[in-house]
Amino acid sequence: MGQDIKLTASDNFQLGAYRADPSGTPKGAVVVIQEIFGVNHHIRSVCDRLAGEGYVAIAPSIFDRTSPNFQSGYSPDEIAEARKFVANPDWAAMLRDTQAAIDVARSVGPVGIIGFCLGGSVAFVAATRLSGLKAAIGYYGGAIVRFADEAPKVPTQLHFGEKDAGIPLADVETIKTKRPEVEVFIYPGAQHGFHCDERASYDKASADIAWPRSMAFFAKHLK
Repeated sequence: MGQDIKLTASDNFQLGAYRADPSGTPKGAVVVIQEIFGVNHHIRSVCDRLAGEGYVAIAPSIFDRTSPNFQSGYSPDEIAEARKFVANPDWAAMLRDTQAAIDVARSVGPVGIIGFCLGGSVAFVAATRLSGLKAAIGYYGGAIVRFADEAPKVPTQLHFGEKDAGIPLADVETIKTKRPEVEVFIYPGAQHGFHCDERASYDKASADIAWPRSMAFFAKHLK
């Protein structure tokens, strides 16, 4: 369903991306922002799933500046390696690369953004700073609390696991207090990465609630 493409950021950096197109006329487009594991099999499958929902989906490889074509699985060793990418993330560069994907997607129709893990945080910041979006969704973005003083410019929905070892519920409450206009959902018993069916922390019951919520949110706002 999908293909590898190239994007060009505002500083002329060229990065890779994965694009999946629906079989019929698209309803709009969704930019998909990766976890720390790159535009891997899971992120590509999310894009394919979005295409099945009627959206053009584009996942920019936001680690290409430091490690071109990086893709990782979810073994303990791979997780340890991937964590190096978030020791000191270059937010400005990741946002430039995200904007490049949004700019391509805009030719299709209204654009949403969805991100997971690191990508959940990028999606939130994109909603506050970037142009061309109509809606934003973030799954278990650990850095969102650091940016919670910034107001999203578009409707935003966030998903967190109650038992996420890296995101204290106190952080989620801070986000809810500072950003009452944002929809925030907490999934009982769910851990970090609960949406990814390739991770040990996958929680099917929570994922099966979160995904339809996300699609209903896009259906409402991507018009």
